[in-house]
Amino acid sequence: MAVDPARIFKPINIALLTVSDTRGPDEDTSGDILADRIKTAGHRLVARALEKDDVAIITQRLNNWIDDQSVDAVIITGGTGLTGRDVTPEALDRVKEKDIPGFGELFRWISYNTIGTSTVQSRACAVVSRGTYVFALPGSNGAVKDGWDGILAEQLDSRNRPCNFVELMPRLREK
Repeated sequence: MAVDPARIFKPINIALLTVSDTRGPDEDTSGDILADRIKTAGHRLVARALEKDDVAIITQRLNNWIDDQSVDAVIITGGTGLTGRDVTPEALDRVKEKDIPGFGELFRWISYNTIGTSTVQSRACAVVSRGTYVFALPGSNGAVKDGWDGILAEQLDSRNRPCNFVELMPRLREK
């Protein structure tokens, strides 16, 4: 990470959503990993939920958090695969204003080093919606580690150079 120690760290408020038909709160290990990493990095975990793989339910949850001015970013784990029940990217399509295509591209590049060509089955993606970042990662423990450690830890650190997502936040709502 290219952290500039002369810059001040600015913690952001993050909401965490696990999407799963098979996990409950006690089995949400990927959500637990992300929650721990969010807090360890110095950010605030302001909300956490677990929802079923249902486009309408996920969209409603996202809209509530996106409209909440205290939420700067949403991180989702789960629902990004290829099965009929995996609908997280479709829910993001309903709320997005802009895609962040480089996020999914970089995730799959990083993931390739871990799981090889199986990474093509991932539909990890990210969008901007009404001034809020929304990042969707696969539901496996390895995938959330790859996504956080390889991308989000740096891009959500205001000290990261040459640029980062945090410094763009005040300008996300510009027209």
